[in-house]
Amino acid sequence: MKILVCISNVPDTTSKITFTDGNTSLSTAGVQYIVNPYDEIALSRAIALTEGGKGSVTVIHVGEASADATIRKALATGADEAVRVNASPRDGWFVANQIARYAKENNFDLILTGKESIDYNGAQVASYLGELLDIPSVSSVKKLDVEGESVKVEREIEGGKELLTIPLPVVLGTGEGVAEARIPNMRGIMSARTKPLNVVEPVEVAEHSRIVEYETPAPRGAVNLIDAGNEAELVNLLHTKARVI
Repeated sequence: MKILVCISNVPDTTSKITFTDGNTSLSTAGVQYIVNPYDEIALSRAIALTEGGKGSVTVIHVGEASADATIRKALATGADEAVRVNASPRDGWFVANQIARYAKENNFDLILTGKESIDYNGAQVASYLGELLDIPSVSSVKKLDVEGESVKVEREIEGGKELLTIPLPVVLGTGEGVAEARIPNMRGIMSARTKPLNVVEPVEVAEHSRIVEYETPAPRGAVNLIDAGNEAELVNLLHTKARVI
């Protein structure tokens, strides 16, 4: 089985985010980047499915050379090879088109993404890939098993869960529950140095959206402390200031 895992290079959640160029760009100064956690889950499941000579795992990332360390971490975790499309990932549509081009040329049985990236939370790439490749796509997958020429998945729906059997090839957007993220060991880190990281040039994609400006959330206001027994003042503030009653 050939599995393609799509990975994003995202800021660590402990990083302080600031903007530059008139709030039109993310400032990378002092920001630590990591593999998107949902993509790590997808990668861990792909590795488990191919262990024991049952297949191969390729990771693909759309980004510039600054992301190579993140890609090497995916190789250290257990991926067999990596591909980097040499372009800035301007939006989900652009990213999906780059991945779809590579996937068409290499005939993968299963394509895994995280259900979303933790920086933009767009949750778009898996669906776009399904349309571009003309194969089924399912997102918010909580459980995944391969049986013969099909996959059985469990996914979240409003008010419960859904069980599906889908023929291969298929695109799946994975979330918590699919696997536990693996931590690279020393052997994996050493072997990652010799695994191939292929750089390919992007295809042209028409611009469908662009970021006009970023802004940080408004600072929280001061806390109003109401003395015990002053219910009238509490009701008044909830009505006139918070406007929730």
